[in-house]
Amino acid sequence: MSDEIRKNLKELMIIELNLVGKKPEDIDDAAPLFGAGLGLDSLDALQLAMVVEEKFGVKVPEGEPARKIFASVDALVAHIAAVGLSADEAR
Repeated sequence: MSDEIRKNLKELMIIELNLVGKKPEDIDDAAPLFGAGLGLDSLDALQLAMVVEEKFGVKVPEGEPARKIFASVDALVAHIAAVGLSADEAR
């Protein structure tokens, strides 16, 4: 399940964040999404949060918890998988 989430997430990031010239395999799963890593900024974070909430149906918290979730693709996939599974169990 996590591999499918990872693939879908990277494809969405490329499309939604206009990462021109990038392919999913170009995005390092463990690299930081912001700063020296992928180079995203605060506007990208907002857009990425909206896309994750819309496409994966998981809420992304604000503030300090969001920093940990957006640390890398790995962290974001872990959040989507954990929250998504919790939501499925609640149904």
